[in-house]
Amino acid sequence: MPSFLMQSSQYMQRRGCGERECVFLLNMEEIPLHTEQTTDTLPCETPPGTNDGKAAFDDQNGNLEGNNSQGRKEFVAPAVGMEFETYDDAYNYYNCYAREAGFSVRVKNSWFKRNSREKYGAVLCCSSQGFKRVKDVNRLRKETRTGCPAMMRMRLVDSKRWRILEVTLEHNHLLGVKGYKSIRSMGSGTKRKLSSNSELEIQPVKLYRALVIDTGGDGTSNFNIRQAKSSSDQPNQLNLRKGDAQAMYNYLCRMQLTNPNFFYLMDLNDEGRLRNVFWVDARARAANSYFGDVIFFDNTCLSNRYEIPLVAFVGVNHHGQPVLLGCGLLASETMESYIWLFKAWVTCTSGHPPQTIITDRCKVLQSAVADVFPKSHHRFGLSHIMRKVPEKLGGLRNYDAIRKALLKGVYEALKPFDFEAAWGFMIQRFGVADNEWLRLLYEDRALWAPVYLKDTFFMGMAAAQPGETLNAFFDKYLHKQTPLKEFLDKYELALQKKHKEEVIADMESRNSSPELKTRCSFELQLSKVYTRAIFKRFQLEVEEMYSCFSTTQIHIDGPITIFLVKERVLHDGNRREIRDFEVLYNRAAAEVRCICSCFNFYGYLCRHALCVLNFNGVEEIPSKYILSRWKKDYKRLYLPDHGADNADTERVQWFNQLYRSALQVVEEGVISLDHYKVALRAFEESLVRVHSLEKKHV
Repeated sequence: MPSFLMQSSQYMQRRGCGERECVFLLNMEEIPLHTEQTTDTLPCETPPGTNDGKAAFDDQNGNLEGNNSQGRKEFVAPAVGMEFETYDDAYNYYNCYAREAGFSVRVKNSWFKRNSREKYGAVLCCSSQGFKRVKDVNRLRKETRTGCPAMMRMRLVDSKRWRILEVTLEHNHLLGVKGYKSIRSMGSGTKRKLSSNSELEIQPVKLYRALVIDTGGDGTSNFNIRQAKSSSDQPNQLNLRKGDAQAMYNYLCRMQLTNPNFFYLMDLNDEGRLRNVFWVDARARAANSYFGDVIFFDNTCLSNRYEIPLVAFVGVNHHGQPVLLGCGLLASETMESYIWLFKAWVTCTSGHPPQTIITDRCKVLQSAVADVFPKSHHRFGLSHIMRKVPEKLGGLRNYDAIRKALLKGVYEALKPFDFEAAWGFMIQRFGVADNEWLRLLYEDRALWAPVYLKDTFFMGMAAAQPGETLNAFFDKYLHKQTPLKEFLDKYELALQKKHKEEVIADMESRNSSPELKTRCSFELQLSKVYTRAIFKRFQLEVEEMYSCFSTTQIHIDGPITIFLVKERVLHDGNRREIRDFEVLYNRAAAEVRCICSCFNFYGYLCRHALCVLNFNGVEEIPSKYILSRWKKDYKRLYLPDHGADNADTERVQWFNQLYRSALQVVEEGVISLDHYKVALRAFEESLVRVHSLEKKHV
């Protein structure tokens, strides 16, 4: 076991997490909000006689003090973990911060308890957030909304205080002059009748910074306020609620008892507190052997500040369904945490890295992947990038036209020259050369644009066509406020549902023959080989051969012949345009490759390559283009190609292979009583035969 890892059982024995809970240490600060109140606004003017200056922390007492003389008051920016006594305190604080920063605030969402109508959650945002509906637009007034992402999400927690759970500070528009007024309707209990010469009031708001600590001894901590601030920026331990540690411990212990090949590791910080966790069950470990060639590393929950900092390794099985390959909880998005997690995953997969790893576009992740998986192809998820387009470009003038030009360049370019020409046209036509997000995106184009990724195997996870996405594995089981204890229950339900879907797909593929829609020999050939779901995808390519109306030989270069295939492609949803696709064909080597690179992206030949094979009188697809991982009996015929370094390593590999084979029998054996009887009899007969072999060697 590498030195950077520690078995969780040792950790639990040493820390005793099963006997005591993690609790919150609250460091309290009082921030005076200097507020001039009127009937409809909550501005934040500094009253005469107060000591203006830049806000700074006093390490001794945690109070916010002004200690310079630059003539203006600045509020501490909101941060995850801040807590307030009441909703009004939180609103006033964000409102005053916004006034100083130069923007106005509105309430985007509020959540109320069904019975008592007590408010328990809210999202405050910049008034430029979102876009007005067409029917609400007043043609006489200038549109002020830009889709601004700035916001603050908060919730009423167990301590009866309002805690900030998520913050976005960046705006996508110019900030105005300080002193913006934010309008909100005030309840009858809040409204005051103020005269026009009402005096200014100083309203202290109690602000709490919540830290999670492991209680020990007297349960005290020597953290000061400055340490709390740095911890909030880059937490060094998991932010667990009351009861979460026990729930995690119970889950891991139960899985170890009921799931023999269950594997988990825990990472502790220098104070011995839990920082990162990784776990993978027996079925996922087996799936790593079958489907670990291309993985999607999903850190959506962590990067979007969900209640649970969940990360997941996801692959795709022989039916094209997402399959879980491992899970983790990370304290922060640091290179150290990512490297620890990747090494933990490699440890449980016997040191075999993926061929391709797809992640979100992130420099920290990029460095961590390069460190742990130097031989893997690292690519950024295209669907994640496209999902951010409204947020990053929504505030630009001519947004719809810019988005259309961007999508055309990304999805329709067949050669790098085409992509760069389309990009240059977009930048020049719409004057967006100064847009930082687009500039950095273009610099990274070789890691995400399909036109540059044609030599990378994606096994259907490229999302290289409009509308294709890489969805989170737990998408329907998890939202931003889901607590850890609830998720652990949903986690097992999700795995059971996904496994059931795979078993049903296996049975349908084995026991039924798909309907043929053409007389093409390629369709008949692969209908006997591919799983039902993958065959349907390939069948569409066979059907679309009929939209390719011309196959012409245009050049010969030694053994390679270049063909031009013309296709009527559906464009803008209702009309077809003619597009040209170049296909390289080597008859002697039985090789064919299309410029659209469908085989590398999806794992089967495209309509253009099939047209060229058909044109040259080939009646069967060459075996090199029929991937084993799409076959009905892939798991049964799978043989890992692991070179054994020594006898111990060889025995481990024997064990893993036998376990995977036995697991298949177990999964099939629980389908019905008859299946169960056959599987049990097979196990008993196998054991007798193994024992008889032992007697021969005595």
